[in-house]
Amino acid sequence: MEVRESMEEGLLESKSNFLKNETKPTSSGANLDLPSATTSSLTPVLVFSTFVAVCGSFCYGCSLGYSSPAETGIREDLGLSMAAYSVFGSIMTVGGMVGAILSGKIADLIGRRHTMWFADVFSTAGWLSIAFAKSALWLDIGRLTIGFGVGMICYVVPVYIAEITAKGHRGSFVSANQLMTTSGFALTYFIGTLISWRALAMIGAIASVVQIIGLFFIPESPRWLAKLGREKEFEAALKLLRGEDADISEEAADIRDFIEMLEQQTEASFLELFQRRYANSLIVGVGLMLLQQLGGNGPMAYYASNIFEEADISGTIGLQVSAIVQIPVAIVGLLLMDRSGRRPLLLVSASGMCFSCFLIGLAFCFKEHPHLKALTPILVLTGSLASGTAYTIGLGGIPWIIMSEIFPVNVKAQAGSLVTLVNWSTSWLTTYTFNFMMEWSSAGTFFIFSGVGGLTVLFVAKLVPETKGRTLEEIQASLTPFL
Repeated sequence: MEVRESMEEGLLESKSNFLKNETKPTSSGANLDLPSATTSSLTPVLVFSTFVAVCGSFCYGCSLGYSSPAETGIREDLGLSMAAYSVFGSIMTVGGMVGAILSGKIADLIGRRHTMWFADVFSTAGWLSIAFAKSALWLDIGRLTIGFGVGMICYVVPVYIAEITAKGHRGSFVSANQLMTTSGFALTYFIGTLISWRALAMIGAIASVVQIIGLFFIPESPRWLAKLGREKEFEAALKLLRGEDADISEEAADIRDFIEMLEQQTEASFLELFQRRYANSLIVGVGLMLLQQLGGNGPMAYYASNIFEEADISGTIGLQVSAIVQIPVAIVGLLLMDRSGRRPLLLVSASGMCFSCFLIGLAFCFKEHPHLKALTPILVLTGSLASGTAYTIGLGGIPWIIMSEIFPVNVKAQAGSLVTLVNWSTSWLTTYTFNFMMEWSSAGTFFIFSGVGGLTVLFVAKLVPETKGRTLEEIQASLTPFL
């Protein structure tokens, strides 16, 4: 063990010297994220490649928003009970767990572009299975298959975008992933109130097919190609992304040097992830994922129409209003990401979730009192809009960004798989139990979510570091003092 620690100390010293020579890696692990030449500019190929990649994020957003507007139609047409529909709504997270676990290995094995294509095949098949389903079995198979596809998409899309984008534009381009997820979610909410559930499923399939076609016209990640030693393809892809007139020599040299340094490190085993030196990073990463899902936004999104109807609000109107609000809020969150920092946005987001869920719980308490019952609809609608707004600007995307920043390179793959598994499994738990909790107590359900929001505020304030404007080495050194 002492020999291993000495080796790691030597590697950290090498990293320090590497930084002093103005080669400052900004990410590590699977995405091999490095700074690009400061002279790099936006190119049509870069913009188009990012657009094609985030089509997968749009599909993921569609899958998140599908179950709420489709519930009434599916239960009436196929005669599903509440328990059966709860299985349909939550089973996507089971597929997501499997897809998330395999995503890192598949992306390293066949490349980022082919992994997106592979995921799209499953997503398309899943949407078609739902669109033409004649029984609950085919609905569940389709939803499970979509989950497997989007589980891989959640990992590979931000990795691909980060690896192809120049340093000066990376933050905004990666944030487009969350914007498109929100757009798919909002569109499904809005359109789902106007068309049948079968036609709505076809919209998700179309998004997947668009990405499948677009993937034939975009380059592979230059960093993945460099990692495999495919020099000619690496330089060609980088040149294509940066423009024919761009000088890529410095950036290409930085990538090669950093990869050579990574190759000197021994990949840690999964059990080594639980050593004391990684405790702070694990607590932050796993804690954020747990609190993100236990806060209730997932089931609130999946079963929004039920919540509105429970509060005597038209499900159609409630979903349409929610959809209209979501996209502008996502744009604001994108603009604030690199200006205000991660911690302030997380604190505002968690505080907003705490207050809005308390407001919804209070509204359902008022429903039991004749003199206050009239306040329930307006308070539930206000609380739901506030909850969606708060989640979108912070807790929706920032935990994934922080996850990619806090783990050292030698445990990044294992840590990423663990925290992603925690996220999807907790999502399944909250989504499956939500309807039963609502039958127990509508007010009590949202008071529990409010409590989780308050706990999240304390967790972020005490344990989550600010990562804005810091190199990965600085972030990881502050969290792993025993390296």
